[in-house]
Amino acid sequence: MTFLQIFILAIIQGVTEFLPISSSGHLVLVPLLSDWPDQGLLLDVAVHVGTLLAVMIYFRGDVLRMAAGLRHISQGRRSEQARLVGLIALSAVPIILAGPVLFYFDLTGLMRNAALIGWTTLGFGIALYIADQAGMTIYRLEHLRLRTALGLGLAQILALIPGTSRSGITITAARLFGFERRDAARISMLMSIPTIAGAGVIGGIELYRAGETALQTEALFAALLAFGSALLAIRLFMQWLERASLTPFVIYRILLGAGLLIWVYYVR
Repeated sequence: MTFLQIFILAIIQGVTEFLPISSSGHLVLVPLLSDWPDQGLLLDVAVHVGTLLAVMIYFRGDVLRMAAGLRHISQGRRSEQARLVGLIALSAVPIILAGPVLFYFDLTGLMRNAALIGWTTLGFGIALYIADQAGMTIYRLEHLRLRTALGLGLAQILALIPGTSRSGITITAARLFGFERRDAARISMLMSIPTIAGAGVIGGIELYRAGETALQTEALFAALLAFGSALLAIRLFMQWLERASLTPFVIYRILLGAGLLIWVYYVR
């Protein structure tokens, strides 16, 4: 794989990971539309490490609160920090349980189907619009409760289907639960920390078993690019949500989904 290909893939991963437009869908589409080889597990782990670092740095205040919460839990203490880390951990349980089931049935071919990505991009984009317009704006992060965290975690399972968007489906669910736009995005990104970390650990174990543990220049390059682009994307996205709605992302999804379906059914 050339450095140009690595550059494009890492930027796509970084920019789309936390925007409600589906990073996995975009990364699946690149080799489908360009005939490039799959980026491989090493690069996949590298870009996920980069995006994980980006979200942890941007939300470092919340991350430090959760770290304090872990300490409180280990000491048997109850606190707001312990409650937060417990709820975020709970939200990751459904996708952690569902992920291995999906891979056990080996649905790789279905997951890389361009028509499926087109339909999910379009359908869940419309769902995002409905939730954003209909959802109340009354709750913030501190109002996150057990039932809500579990509901968001169950919604996150749908992100295993490319084109759905992990951030998109969790923001959609959070808006339906009545969370403000910025806090819906904030919760979604905090939920991504255990999810991405878990995927990275699993990928790292697979690399270790395959004997591919050497840090390669390409992987480091990809991680740095994904980190920088993700950090910028998060910052701009959160600033956008201070003053505007999610409609531009919905329009993008509708155009992309419709374009893909036209390409699949009438062009290809």
